[in-house]
Amino acid sequence: MPLGLAIVAIWLYLLLGRGGFWRMRDRSPEEKLPSDRRSRPYAGPDGARAPHIVAVIPARNEAAVVGRAIQSLAQQEYAGEFQIVLVDDDSTDGTDAAARLAAPAGLLTVIRAAALPRDWSGKLWAVSEGIRYAQSLDPDYFLLTDADIVHPRDNLATLVMHAESAGYDLVSYMATLECRTLAERALIPAFVFFFFMLYPPAWISSARHATAGAAGGCMLIRRAALESIGGIGAIAGELIDDCALARAVKQGGGKVWLGLSAGTLSIREYATFGEIGGMISRTAFTQLNHSIPQLIGTVLGLAITYLAAPLLAIAAPRSAGYARWLGTAAWLLMSIAYFPVLRYYRRSPLRAPLLPLVATFYLGATIHSAVCYWRGRGGVWKGRVQNGTENFGHE
Repeated sequence: MPLGLAIVAIWLYLLLGRGGFWRMRDRSPEEKLPSDRRSRPYAGPDGARAPHIVAVIPARNEAAVVGRAIQSLAQQEYAGEFQIVLVDDDSTDGTDAAARLAAPAGLLTVIRAAALPRDWSGKLWAVSEGIRYAQSLDPDYFLLTDADIVHPRDNLATLVMHAESAGYDLVSYMATLECRTLAERALIPAFVFFFFMLYPPAWISSARHATAGAAGGCMLIRRAALESIGGIGAIAGELIDDCALARAVKQGGGKVWLGLSAGTLSIREYATFGEIGGMISRTAFTQLNHSIPQLIGTVLGLAITYLAAPLLAIAAPRSAGYARWLGTAAWLLMSIAYFPVLRYYRRSPLRAPLLPLVATFYLGATIHSAVCYWRGRGGVWKGRVQNGTENFGHE
């Protein structure tokens, strides 16, 4: 019975006391604008000059997706000055050519990243190289985005308007992920659910909470704010770079905002359970600071929070009636919390009670992440080992 009470208390706290993370509303700036200013190119307050934006895109072997991403940026309805810098990070598949074909002349600059130094992650080094070049263009903001992100036409305008009107230094969208294959339909909604549980958007934008987070696929950051924290070099070795950047900005006194955007799409496909497992495993142990006590605590916490409720509801002895009822109640609360993200991804609400099975998969991927780290193969991405016993900068 004490276990049942504890699980019910956990889910009541998650539903009522963690910033409403589970509501999963499309919190794009557009919904916060006056009706007469929606879906119009941003032109600055009272006709003032719209901020100058430079998009920086790190790309390593992204020929399959980068063209659509560049094309979506080229079609932005934005009244201010805007350029795109793509950093080709030692690609071998024609990424640079695919990018150039998608952009009109004069909008896109493709540069080649220099050799990756030690103690830098590959992505952040490419971003740093792009920003170094972009600084010569004297922008007000950088749009840090990925090569697989397709932006709606008003994305830049609404992000800038939100940052300018509310004084945010870092504005970020959680892109809508692909959810078409069997593995994606089963596992991707939970990825967003767990991310927002760790980083509740309401807490991120609140000065009363230290929580800071961002989604690296689409981040708009003030140039002055980036420079004030020491530039990208301040987070050079971070694997979870988006949240590290948000944390540095917020700790430096800046304001950070994170929201969902149904129209901002990631077109990277994770076709199999193994591919999604690898995506989770790449950063899970890093999230735990490579700590064995934190790993043990996480395993126990996930087991109690997600697995104990259905076990009590189904397998508790008949004599333990209260335990069964408490397990059922906790399972119901869990399903209620999970339902909004399923609705957001247009999945059947009948999947909500299956969250314990999904959590078991994530638990396995977390353990796998630790094993890969101990074997010196942590965070492998695009052929690079990002953490583990090998140093950054090595293939």
